[in-house]
Amino acid sequence: MRLTRLLILLLSVYPAVPAVADVQYDLLGHKKPREHINNPTPGRFSVCFQHSCARVEHVSLTSDQWRKVGSFFSPEAVTAEQERRQIADAIAWLEIAVGSEIDALDDRGGNLEGFMANGNQLDCVDESTNSTTYITMIQNAGFLKFHRVEKRATRGGIFFGGVWPHSTAVISELDTGKKWAVDSWFFDNGEKPTVVQLRKWRTGWRPEGAKH
Repeated sequence: MRLTRLLILLLSVYPAVPAVADVQYDLLGHKKPREHINNPTPGRFSVCFQHSCARVEHVSLTSDQWRKVGSFFSPEAVTAEQERRQIADAIAWLEIAVGSEIDALDDRGGNLEGFMANGNQLDCVDESTNSTTYITMIQNAGFLKFHRVEKRATRGGIFFGGVWPHSTAVISELDTGKKWAVDSWFFDNGEKPTVVQLRKWRTGWRPEGAKH
């Protein structure tokens, strides 16, 4: 019942038009640079693409699209592990819904294959920023029972461990305090992000089949 009431309340304020990027232009017809939205809602949130948030657009979801996101958390998870799977499913679906609006459906996992792909591409900064936004909206809607969103994490770096830097979204488990990397960079747009304990991710962990 709690989930149903939240959905009814939230859906009542969302637009009934298809998801769309909110693009604005100056007096000369040039596209204005967009700013990050610090308090994202399904009706208005920002997404990054074209490497290290070089481009930012404001996007909205329809009530039907947000209802679909809510469906990934219904019925409510009974374990933290189950909820992490729900989060991964929701992010994968959101990547497709949002990707269709920012021409990123062909976004390739890793960085190298993206040079030969069509459309806009996302690196780990883009991916981790967007995933953090998605999880924030999911949390604010009351869909999470076992986790909360955390700040992004970065590993490696030219002056730290001699490893190319890499970033991920992070969630923490409420009961145990364990932190989990939610990393959507390794695979193509719309594939489920990997979810692994952050301490393991920091060692340079990569999932089987990950792209470079």
